[in-house]
Amino acid sequence: MNNEIFEIIANRPVAKNTLEMVLSGDTEGIAPGQFVNLKLDGFYLRRPISVCDFGPGRLTLIYKVVGRGTEYMAGLGPGARLDVLTGLGNGYDTAPSGERPLLIGGGAGVPPLYALAKRLLAEGKRPAAILGFNSEDEIFYRDEFSALGVETAVTTADGSYGIRGFVTDAMDRPYTYFYTCGPGPMLRAVYDKSVTSGQFSFEERMGCGFGACMGCTCKTKTGHKRVCKDGPVLTKEEIVW
Repeated sequence: MNNEIFEIIANRPVAKNTLEMVLSGDTEGIAPGQFVNLKLDGFYLRRPISVCDFGPGRLTLIYKVVGRGTEYMAGLGPGARLDVLTGLGNGYDTAPSGERPLLIGGGAGVPPLYALAKRLLAEGKRPAAILGFNSEDEIFYRDEFSALGVETAVTTADGSYGIRGFVTDAMDRPYTYFYTCGPGPMLRAVYDKSVTSGQFSFEERMGCGFGACMGCTCKTKTGHKRVCKDGPVLTKEEIVW
């Protein structure tokens, strides 16, 4: 875990109630599937946001406006500085992915899969992606995944774009392993539909974000784990629903 000051380069809408924030700062040690914790002026608790993309001196976050904290973030412009805890969480393990891993994201669970896709491609793998949204106006990063050369399917619950239904309706394809992130009901549905092992990134309310407060503890088959510290990524074999 590192405590750094980042400066906002851009903060723009990419879909309905969804923004992309690009920051400059020290990104050393960040890995796909990890998250950062942002300190916002006037708010007691930091805001955990998953890492969408990163490179030398550059960090990209995508967040949905759902409350006062994210409303405050949406009002920040280029040049604003943020106190950021980086390198939080365990991230995804790409070792067991096999040749054709499947990336399954729902809504706010899509962003961490983008950096993962880039990592898998760099390792010579051939990932495919399923991105699920409620409606067409909520879709983001479809083109960015495709631009990487990732075969990308999009589902919408209302059928306004792509495949009508949920991410599980697009899972009938060959894959060697899977990685998924999204809301709890979606993760459970993916668990039930999946035919290989895989890794799940859980969204959980957090206090400290680095394992001290124990507020995000969950039960697993191997004992109690802290989503912020021992997760947010858990393997299929250790999950207890």
